Amino acid sequence: MTGEPADAEDRTGQEDAQTVDGGSEYVETESATDEESYGGLFGAYPFAFRRSDSLLFKSYAAIGGLLALLIALLFTFGLVGVIASTTGTDGGVFSFSRAFFIFVGLLVVFPLLAPVLSVARRHRRIGPNARYDAAIASAGYLFLLTLYLALLISTPPEQQQPVSGALAPIVELFYALPAIAGLAPPVLGAAAIYLTHRLTG
Repeated sequence: MTGEPADAEDRTGQEDAQTVDGGSEYVETESATDEESYGGLFGAYPFAFRRSDSLLFKSYAAIGGLLALLIALLFTFGLVGVIASTTGTDGGVFSFSRAFFIFVGLLVVFPLLAPVLSVARRHRRIGPNARYDAAIASAGYLFLLTLYLALLISTPPEQQQPVSGALAPIVELFYALPAIAGLAPPVLGAAAIYLTHRLTG
């Protein structure tokens, strides 16, 4: 009589232990699945989009991702053109042209990706923060504006369109700047993304 309850308690304890072990094993498996879903650049985008509660960030993740893909393709085709146009020239000219083109491509594409990558990294390591997500998305949109300004500055004179209205003096001011000055707005925009990450992260 006295042995049976003890055996029952032992069996119950073993079943509870198995339940706990099974539950912890499930949690670990689920956690491992999340880690695997965030594998590299392409995994970071859906991971950040799912985890963020900020609609502003979700919109940037969609728009910024598409623009980054489009610009990366354009720079890839452009690099092929640079290689073709510098064939037969001195090695120094070829190396400089290729290096400068790659530098400009990274200057444009990487800051577009940085807000999404930073949100994915923060959600995985620290946890959700809607304020951070919205702030870094705002900095990402600001960078998109700097890209537009860079296009205005670097537009060749023969391709510049006449403008009118209240913004005409501003557009003409950017038209008048030397083309090399077009690098400045994206650099400042990328710096704004970094500062936003440091101040709100």
